[in-house]
Amino acid sequence: MPTTSVSFAGTSYLEMLERARALVPTFAARAAACEALRRLPDETERDLHESGLFRMVQPARAGGADLDVGILVDTCAAIARVCPSTAWNLGNLASHHWMLGYYPPEAQDEIWDLSRDTLIATSLAFPAGRGRKVEGGYEISGRWPLSSGVDNSDWNMLAFMVRERDDGPPVDQRFALIHRSQYEIIDNWHAVGLAGTGSKDVATKNLFVPEHRTLTAWAFNGKSHPGSALNPSPLFRLPLLALGPYVLSGVMLGCAQGAYETVVGAARKRNATTTGQPVGASQAVQIKVAEASARIDAAELMMGHVCRHAMDVARADRDPLQEDKLRYRRDAFFSVRLCLEAVDILMGVAGSSGLYLSGSMQRLFRDAHAANAHVMFSTDVQGALFGQHALGMAGPPPLL
Repeated sequence: MPTTSVSFAGTSYLEMLERARALVPTFAARAAACEALRRLPDETERDLHESGLFRMVQPARAGGADLDVGILVDTCAAIARVCPSTAWNLGNLASHHWMLGYYPPEAQDEIWDLSRDTLIATSLAFPAGRGRKVEGGYEISGRWPLSSGVDNSDWNMLAFMVRERDDGPPVDQRFALIHRSQYEIIDNWHAVGLAGTGSKDVATKNLFVPEHRTLTAWAFNGKSHPGSALNPSPLFRLPLLALGPYVLSGVMLGCAQGAYETVVGAARKRNATTTGQPVGASQAVQIKVAEASARIDAAELMMGHVCRHAMDVARADRDPLQEDKLRYRRDAFFSVRLCLEAVDILMGVAGSSGLYLSGSMQRLFRDAHAANAHVMFSTDVQGALFGQHALGMAGPPPLL
């Protein structure tokens, strides 16, 4: 973590995106080492700090760039073309500065007064945590999975269910800010994809968390929240949970874009092993390239449209409609599915050449399938939410 505080307030969207693109060759050279390490390398963490990328959606008052939410999609896509694990950690860790901006001012100051560069991991699996209200705060216990970037982080934001009695129904869903010294990191991240994200389990038992370090998940619904007065920019008027998939959807977009560049670039120069004819001369290959390209372009348009729409609503100081929030989730899973389909099509075009560990295609293929496993991209979960609403079916309101 940097020892000198630097402000990135005023850094433009385009400048931040160019900083991400400038790091692509460096991260490409480290991609294999990142996987072998199973977490974000220290030198990569340093590069992301120095470039300001970790702080692209941090409030301006804390020295962050406070940029539109689409910057998460665009910067992660640029980096995921060569190292999806690094892009995954960037999206996660940067977005937690955004989340912290919704917390009570006391919690924000407690962390950012020590260092504006502090990294915060998360696990959003609410059922993994149990909590009960006690005097002055909450007592929580649990074991949480998939805490990406936890090795690089000094704090964690852990989700938990609040119950009034052990066998009672949940009465609230909250997040708790917990210092690294208060939880155990369980080294169980041995994965076929996104291997370099360090998405390990964490655990704690009977831990007291002060009230100001907790926040109800309903505070992220796009209406007034405890951090509103402190951080009045449009970014902090967004329905953060509805837009949560776009923290990471750029990773899938980058996987597909990287696969296209890798496979199509090679196909222009490659002859088929069975016929000796140019691969590009095959009509079947030409059609597959067209289909993959259309899927990638459509996914990019969908992601960009959602992010721009959400920012327009926030700038107009309007409350987001439930219909819009459900559409944001719908478009996220569908655009990600388009990216996955594109990667699969391109793997078929790559043929046996895509299998070699010395090449990048196998990593993009594995990482795309790993990223697609995130619940935010689940057709069954997210599609059902939209369909239930569109069809007028009764049910509990989704946490958006």
